Amino acid sequence: MSEGTSVVMESSENGTDLSQDDIGTIEETPDNTILSRQTSVNLVPFIGQRFVSQEAAYEFYCSFAKQCGFSIRRHRTRGKDGVGRGVTRRDFTCHRGGYPQLKPSEDGKMQRNRKSSRCGCQAYLRIVKRADFDLPEWRVTGFSNIHNHELLKPQQVRLLPAYCTISPDDKSRICMFAKAGMSVRQMLRLLELEKGVKLGCLPFTEIDVRNLLQSFRNVDRDSDAIDLIAMCKKLKDENPNFKYDFKIDCHNRLEHIAWSYASSVQLYEVFGDAVVFDTTHRLDAYDMLLGIWLGVDNHGMTCFFGCVLLQDENMHSFSWALKTFLGFMKGKAPQTILTDHNMWLKDAIAIEMPETKHAFCIWHIIAKFSDWFSILLGSHYDDWKDEFHRLYNMEFVEDFEGGWREMVNKYGFHANKHIISLYALRSFWALSFLRRYFFAGMMGTCQLESINAFIQRFMSAQSQLDHFVEQVADIVDFNDRVGAKQKMQRKLQKVSLKTGSPIESHAATLLTPYAFSKLQEELVLAPQYASLLVDEGCFQVRHHTQIDGGCNVIWIPCQDHISCSCHQFEFSGILCRHVLRVLSTNNCFHIPDRYLPTRWRSVNSSCSNPFRTATTREHSERIQLLESMASTLVTESIETEERLDVACEQMAMVLSRIKDLSRSTHSMNEIAYNCPSDSLILPEVEDADGIVQSFTIGNPHDNITLGKLKERRPRDGIDTIRKRRHCTGPCCGHFGHDGSACSLIGDDDLHGDALGYL
Repeated sequence: MSEGTSVVMESSENGTDLSQDDIGTIEETPDNTILSRQTSVNLVPFIGQRFVSQEAAYEFYCSFAKQCGFSIRRHRTRGKDGVGRGVTRRDFTCHRGGYPQLKPSEDGKMQRNRKSSRCGCQAYLRIVKRADFDLPEWRVTGFSNIHNHELLKPQQVRLLPAYCTISPDDKSRICMFAKAGMSVRQMLRLLELEKGVKLGCLPFTEIDVRNLLQSFRNVDRDSDAIDLIAMCKKLKDENPNFKYDFKIDCHNRLEHIAWSYASSVQLYEVFGDAVVFDTTHRLDAYDMLLGIWLGVDNHGMTCFFGCVLLQDENMHSFSWALKTFLGFMKGKAPQTILTDHNMWLKDAIAIEMPETKHAFCIWHIIAKFSDWFSILLGSHYDDWKDEFHRLYNMEFVEDFEGGWREMVNKYGFHANKHIISLYALRSFWALSFLRRYFFAGMMGTCQLESINAFIQRFMSAQSQLDHFVEQVADIVDFNDRVGAKQKMQRKLQKVSLKTGSPIESHAATLLTPYAFSKLQEELVLAPQYASLLVDEGCFQVRHHTQIDGGCNVIWIPCQDHISCSCHQFEFSGILCRHVLRVLSTNNCFHIPDRYLPTRWRSVNSSCSNPFRTATTREHSERIQLLESMASTLVTESIETEERLDVACEQMAMVLSRIKDLSRSTHSMNEIAYNCPSDSLILPEVEDADGIVQSFTIGNPHDNITLGKLKERRPRDGIDTIRKRRHCTGPCCGHFGHDGSACSLIGDDDLHGDALGYL
């Protein structure tokens, strides 16, 4: 164990020093340690090292730990997935970090003192999430490799539970071997021969294989399949809008089954323009492929569209899944669909969705690079990956083609089958070929991380098939509730204006906080670009550091038409900095309505959908009324301590009564989540100077009231605050009228007594 340490501090992005928690220690390792003998300099973590995701950092540190002689585990986090900014910090520690804690049993007796490997080891790696506009990344801010225990030898470290994992491919092979009647030892020997490893050097042991096979035997596939179909029929009886379909094979066994909830179908009507179809996971116990359809709503949150279980992975199975999904969604195909690198799925989409643009998720392609190129390129592998990322992000097809040829010549990849295949499929993954199609921001790293976290909840819910459907419903329901709560919190937050531009204040009244933040990022960068008039209606926009080149912007004011050669609006639905620069320099103070898509606006198009029933509209109005009443309750309750006590007491009683009532499956959820009352709750906007702009309900182009309410100076030792006239009765909570003149409750014959505790 090394004694010497050195402390490294890093400054945060805003120029302030990191807290004491973000200070890392790096061990000065002498030459005779395991680390120096077995790892290269490139594998040692360092302060400031960057990763594209948490998983990338975990895999890197895991590789480092394995070569050093220990394993790691995920430890503390700052933040929570799906809440606020999500997880912003993650700690990985040595598997022997911390101390065992004795927990009392149910009968009050202490558990027997079992031996534990934990000994308080202080080795760790800390990563912090930083976001440079649309490029979130994780940086190492703390690292210590000081251990208070002996490190294991290579022959021993591979037996640690963290490294005794069976990959999905190996699980499939083992399942196939078991069907063929092979013994466990025969399976292990055959896998050793296939992988070319020495006897007993597989990453898993005989016990691991036996445990896996036992988990397969513990399920009754035929009985569970019947229970699954019965569960779907039960859900259909409870809610006629629940969709499901299945297929039976020639042996009268379940072959495929797909389902979608009523709320999912309604979400798809609004946000089904861009879809992710993930087919990278399996239900191992049933040897079935799991497919999940997902999308992104106007608040940038992952929404669930449907689920499918397939017995086989081939073109016919995928065709059945896609055809069934389209049937659920009334035949409406998405504009774009994002999938993993699967050729059978590619062919099926070309047949069932010929008008849909199909793209491959770059994550699944990059995940294969280590097997394809790491040994071939050796020390040049990292340089080649950087070159590939540069080509992937190219804006123009011509630049990509030229850069690809240079890369092939530089690394001698003329005959490499993987490079040939990637080039042949370049229109499915290279951004220069995809920017003309709308993907709703799902190609970004941050959005892909959110989608992957949502999928992982499904994988943690694996159990019996009928229970799996219930658990998926619970996950979707929980995600909707969290999403609705987060959307409400965002709407109540002040929106900070950073540029003072009329374009910015105009967009803030229409777009959701998520979409507005994306547009605001472009607005902040727009002044760094020069706009040059080349021809009538044609502008060349380039960064002030560039001498030539740039993007071409076409603007025809009389037709409200504007476009840019970077195609960002077509790709994400958000105007680019080049267009915004042209608009601002030519005295255009509002973005044309067609370039503020309904998809990204605060008021969902689903609220005005002609298919929505009168009952749905009535529920929506009642939800709006409830939100206004709650707002009024808070305003009135904080006046005195007595009011606050009464409000808390009555609210506790109301909540207790509500929780005792039965909860509907999805009908009420879909109304609440798909039709938020953005028309009643508008954000206060704070500009760069700290002046609050409160937007009034109505035309967003109308007057905007500037300035804060001034406070009177303290008089006679008492602070008094000037108040605006508001409703004397418990009505909508808006100012300027009383309860008798309130339009919101006047039509419903509501009065003080009818509003109960209010």
